[in-house]
Amino acid sequence: MDPVFEETDEESTGGVSSLEEEIVLGQRPHISFPFSILFSTVLYCGEVASALYMFEIYRKANDRFWMSFTIVFIIAGVTLDQITLMFFNKDLRRNKAVLLFWHILLLGPIVRCSQAIINYHKLLKNLKQEKEGSQDSITKRNTMLEREIAFSVRDNFMQQKAFKCMSVIQAFLGSAPQLIFQIYITLTIREWPFGRAFLMTCSLLSVTYGAIHCNILAIQISNDDTTIKLQPIEFICVMIWRFLEVISRVVTLAFFAASLKLKCLPFFLIIYCVPLLAPWLEFWKSGAHLPNNTENNSNMVGTVLMLILITLLYAAINFSCWSAVKLQLSDEEIIDRRQRWGHRFLHYSFQFLENVIMILVFRFIGGKTLLNCCDSLIAMQLIITYLLAIGFMLLFYQYLYPKWSAKVLPGRTENQPENKNKQLRNYYHSWSRAEYFSIKRMSYS
Repeated sequence: MDPVFEETDEESTGGVSSLEEEIVLGQRPHISFPFSILFSTVLYCGEVASALYMFEIYRKANDRFWMSFTIVFIIAGVTLDQITLMFFNKDLRRNKAVLLFWHILLLGPIVRCSQAIINYHKLLKNLKQEKEGSQDSITKRNTMLEREIAFSVRDNFMQQKAFKCMSVIQAFLGSAPQLIFQIYITLTIREWPFGRAFLMTCSLLSVTYGAIHCNILAIQISNDDTTIKLQPIEFICVMIWRFLEVISRVVTLAFFAASLKLKCLPFFLIIYCVPLLAPWLEFWKSGAHLPNNTENNSNMVGTVLMLILITLLYAAINFSCWSAVKLQLSDEEIIDRRQRWGHRFLHYSFQFLENVIMILVFRFIGGKTLLNCCDSLIAMQLIITYLLAIGFMLLFYQYLYPKWSAKVLPGRTENQPENKNKQLRNYYHSWSRAEYFSIKRMSYS
């Protein structure tokens, strides 16, 4: 089809330039039901509802310490979720008062999920109308329909990117601390009510889901920002690897915290600050400077703040599991495209050593106090579980790591030129890095 355009200003077209719109209209990517958005929203609702339920339980039992930290972790997570969705959708620039109101009520993910599902069904309806009326429809009407389809495709794409980024941020800045804290409570008071079990399950699923997204986004970045479709065996391998890694890590952290109480805080600060400061030390050692396009002090301060927020998220991810990427603050792309075995080996070696130290402390200091029996067996199981996670990681990268040529999402046809397919892919997947660290592009604007 040959689209006709009257406007080229991005603001007049909702942030889509005429070139981008022409690409979308010229060849549409694969359209599928937004299952990832729905799943992220279900996890969000389940975790918030169960946390509020446990908050009420702790309040009635007058457990102010448990109550305070439970509500702090959930409020921090849901607030960051609202900010992430508003940032991706640029709500503050477009004066979307109704959506801002829902975000203030912390219902933004639910509203946007409903919009994404409605938009998906409208898109299917418009595609059907276009197919049925492409022969005898009026040119102007057909052009308006094409525009509506283009904007629907763009909105669907942006919502999926926003929710994926929200899942990563929620997982490691909200769900991971909540999960460790609830395990700590269970070990301390030796009770496991259904409400806390449900909250821990939602948090564990959220952290595992966020870790899987880290892998997928890292694969996209290393393959020129092209979306890779994992085969079932590859996805299952990544899922088992991340589940074993997360569960062994958070349980070890909880056992260590329950054994030493407040004395564990210095050790936690050390293992958090190492990945936090390492990118800045490399930046200083390389002699690099901030990007040249920071023309005034306000832009430079904004850039530094954004880089600090990026490293805070990076350190939070590495505190619970491997982030699957390496930060390079000296490079404008921030994330190293190369898959380095050395970085992977260094991370897992140090984290395995950390786990062994924490398990030994639990075994010899807190084992008899926290558990009446089987402390040695549980300590051995935690070590074996982490080693199994490393084994599945090695299996994935050695034999199942997807390549660009065979795993690209559908959307290419034989009778279309290669340069147009490449142009479409570059448009459709240009937000992959911003998806991993949502503030990356703003930091260099």
